[in-house]
Amino acid sequence: MMKKILILPLVVLLAFNCQQKKPAEETQSTEVEVITEEKGTRWTIEKANNWYENQPWLAGCNYVPFNAINQLEMWQEATFDPETIDKELGWAEEIGFNTLRVYLHDKLWEQDAKGFLNRMDKFLEICQSHGIRPMFVLFDSCWDPFPKLGEQRAPQQGLHNSGWVQNPGAEILQDPTQYPKLEAYVEGVVGYFKNDDRVLAWDVWNEPDNTNDSSYGDKEPKNKHELVENLLAQVFTWVRNVNPSQPITSGIWRGDWSKDENFSPIQKIQVENSDIISFHNYNDGADFEKQLKSIQRFNRPLVCTEYMSRGNKSTFEGSMPIAKENNVGVYNWGFVAGKSNTIYPWDSWQKAYDSEPPLWFHDIFKPDGSPYKAEEIELIKSLTGVTTAN
Repeated sequence: MMKKILILPLVVLLAFNCQQKKPAEETQSTEVEVITEEKGTRWTIEKANNWYENQPWLAGCNYVPFNAINQLEMWQEATFDPETIDKELGWAEEIGFNTLRVYLHDKLWEQDAKGFLNRMDKFLEICQSHGIRPMFVLFDSCWDPFPKLGEQRAPQQGLHNSGWVQNPGAEILQDPTQYPKLEAYVEGVVGYFKNDDRVLAWDVWNEPDNTNDSSYGDKEPKNKHELVENLLAQVFTWVRNVNPSQPITSGIWRGDWSKDENFSPIQKIQVENSDIISFHNYNDGADFEKQLKSIQRFNRPLVCTEYMSRGNKSTFEGSMPIAKENNVGVYNWGFVAGKSNTIYPWDSWQKAYDSEPPLWFHDIFKPDGSPYKAEEIELIKSLTGVTTAN
């Protein structure tokens, strides 16, 4: 049975190589060919910085369409909505965003590998039409540990991320005999797009050491850190073995990063295996700058893959100018207010919100495309270099 699972990515990839609109040989850039290294090795500091020098200043958001409650609803055939995605990415282009951070899920591969790759290809076509290159997230330790395929539950009134799901779920995480399915997913997805210039980077695992203490903590495996530490190292190996032309990373998000000895075992795996160093910061501008300065010692490109929580004093005006001044890429959380309910704060898991909060926690646009705060839009445009007509 295991052999059949491991062979699946090769079968799917062979089938798709005949159909892909942009064959891998045509999408690989000259620059990537020049700096490609031996399979299975981490990029050197020189290679990582050479890659980063050839990118624009990276500015974008963590993206899910307004009508999707989670990554499953975004990608499943019944609810994949290219028209809405195209419209919303048009708004992203208008404010100068050139990248997005987008979550995938292993169950999508398990459900319909061919269809999933087709939809990813369609998504990349839409992104390309708007001058956007996404970073794809392979795994995620946040929120509901029991993901299920099919129709997703409706949003719960006032509850931040009431339907977001983990990947892998707790059942698979606790059962190493199912890890070959995860390996097949990684090899299949990364392998298919590994030379595709439309893909900016791969985020191996979002907040792997998050135990969701304020939400689903009592439903999490008691030894989650141990399980994730073991699996995270394997995931990095799986991606390395595919040898993508794009850089890989996994973002640190908690603790004091000023000294290497402060890193937890999971953080060590993240930092020591990432081509570019990514991090999260949901605090004010001063703390944002302090944290990024503390990891500049690695001499690798820095990208903040999550920030901007207004109620927590993390704002565009506080962090985004600092990021640009230090040439640090940034992805704020949220884009269009919708089923994710991320206009509501994290503490909505502890207290009820019966109506729209007076201050949106995340997100930039209303569903009709009008901005939540016009002054934020103007700031973003000024930093991304968008010229506003008089």
